[in-house]
Amino acid sequence: MSATATYRVTGMTCGHCEGAVTEELSALDGVSSVKAVAATGLVTVTSEAPLDHEAVRAAVDEAGYELAGQA
Repeated sequence: MSATATYRVTGMTCGHCEGAVTEELSALDGVSSVKAVAATGLVTVTSEAPLDHEAVRAAVDEAGYELAGQA
């Protein structure tokens, strides 16, 4: 069974931003897909099980952006 969560990420302004966030979140264990949209600031993550919020925050921070919470 998979889990899908949508997060609000601040600071994304372009396709490069989307790629950076997607790359970091895709590296988390169990993540099967990531869709980042700079225009809305939303990132949708599908994974095998619900993700640890702090792991998501750390991945977004590593990409250079800020996790503003779940949407």
